[in-house]
Amino acid sequence: MRFQRGLLAEANLHSLYLMFNAVDGFENEIRQHIACFQGMINQYSDEYSEAELSAFIAIGSGYWDQLFPAARPKFLQDFPAMEFANRRAPHTPFDIFIHIRSDRSDVNHLVGTQVCNLFGDSIHLAEQVKGFRYLDGRDLMGFIDGSSNPHGAKRKAVALVGDEDPEFAGGSYVHIQRYRHAMEQWNELPNKVQENIIGRDKADDFELKNRHQPAFSHCRRTKVVDEEGQVVEILRQSMPYGTMRIQGQFFISCARSPRLFTLLLKSMICGEDQHHYDRLLDYTRAETGAAFFAPSVDFLRQYIS
Repeated sequence: MRFQRGLLAEANLHSLYLMFNAVDGFENEIRQHIACFQGMINQYSDEYSEAELSAFIAIGSGYWDQLFPAARPKFLQDFPAMEFANRRAPHTPFDIFIHIRSDRSDVNHLVGTQVCNLFGDSIHLAEQVKGFRYLDGRDLMGFIDGSSNPHGAKRKAVALVGDEDPEFAGGSYVHIQRYRHAMEQWNELPNKVQENIIGRDKADDFELKNRHQPAFSHCRRTKVVDEEGQVVEILRQSMPYGTMRIQGQFFISCARSPRLFTLLLKSMICGEDQHHYDRLLDYTRAETGAAFFAPSVDFLRQYIS
C-alpha cells in the first residue's frame, strides 16, 4: 500500500501548514481534488527536485464521514481535549490539513498557492503557519527537537497503519497543536533549570541520566508505557514558527493509532499527580488542537474519475 511520502519525510528547512474548512455541498469536488493532490505534488517535486519537496493531506475526524461515508478508519476520533489545573489542550477542529515541506520557502509558497487554486471555493483557508528549521534543528527554546524520533524502517512501523485495519493500511493518524512559547520567561531561567525541565543537556543533546532527570521533565513525561507494557512511540514532524512578537512550535504527531498520542498528552498535562506534570507546559501553551487521518495514496486514487 503506497503511503503519502510527506508523512515519513526527513527534516527540511521550511514548511507550510494549511488548515481548511469545507463548504457544504462540494463533497464530490473535494474528493476529486484530494485524490489528485499527490499527483500534483509529484509534478512539482520533479520540477524542483533540488528542493526535496514532499507533502501530505489529511481529513479531519469530524469531516471524514461527510467526505467518505462508506468507510471510516477503525480508531479515528476527535482530538482528545484535556484540562488540568492551569494546563489545557483545546480542541479546535479543521476539516482538512495540508502539510507542505521542502528546502525552499518559495517552492512551498508556490505549491500552497496552487493547492488553494485547485480547491477553489470548495474550501476556506482557516489558518496558515510557516515553519522553519532553527539552527541545527533546535526548538526556539534552544534544545534539539525530535531527538527521540524513530529512524529508518522504524519510522514506517511507528507512523503507518498496518494489517490491523487493512482498508486503511499505509495511512496515519495525525494530530496537530500550535504551541505558543513564553520566551521572555523561559530566557530568564538559568541553563541548568532549563535542562532539568527538558531532561536533556542543552549544548550536546544527551539525555540526563535517570537519577538526575526530574520526574517533571519533558523527557520523563513523554516516556510512556501502554497497558501492554510497550513503549509508546510516535513520529514527530514538528517545526518552530514565529515572528518577532509571537514564537512557538507547530507540533505534528503521526502514528498508527490515535491512542498513542492521547497517552502522551495525558502524561504531560496530568502526570502521575499534580506535582509531576510536564513543567515545560509552564512556559508554552497549546492554542489549537485537531485530529485527522491521512489516507494512503491507493485509497485516495480510487476516487479519481
